[in-house]
Amino acid sequence: MPPRPARSRLFALAWLCAGFAWTCGALAATAAGDFPLAGTWNLVAADVQHPDGSRTRDYGAAPRGRLMIDRQGRYSLQIFRTDRPRFAGGDKAKGSAEEYRAAAMGSSTHFGTIRIDPARHLLVFHIEGASFPNWEGQQQSRRYEWQGDVLSYRVPPRPDGNVPITVWRRVAPAR
Repeated sequence: MPPRPARSRLFALAWLCAGFAWTCGALAATAAGDFPLAGTWNLVAADVQHPDGSRTRDYGAAPRGRLMIDRQGRYSLQIFRTDRPRFAGGDKAKGSAEEYRAAAMGSSTHFGTIRIDPARHLLVFHIEGASFPNWEGQQQSRRYEWQGDVLSYRVPPRPDGNVPITVWRRVAPAR
């Protein structure tokens, strides 16, 4: 058996190695996932703030939507007007110009990856695919507020000065 001072050094070294291994494991787990917004979110509001400060509904009185974010920050987002008219002929390939316009303007969908810039209160979306093709390949930032299970953000102003405001509520995980 080594003398007492050597045992103390070995014991300290063992604790140091264990602490280092635990720290590396914790960092690896964080690097591999645990994105703080991970989960399923239901749409609460899809509003628009006008240049005069007034606020109205942007996707009708009762919009529906879902935002799903995985532990690595990959997301899929859908927002729909619930009052979109159905295609009269029942065939998506044979809709009228008005039906196509209502379908396109009554929905917003995109997917990609998302990251958080907490210092600037920004969500940064890296859009891979979108119902509005002009967004594909873009990086878009949105100012956000996050309190508990409620996340809201402001989309950059549209050409007419209107600012979309989207509010989501996290769905409680199934037990």
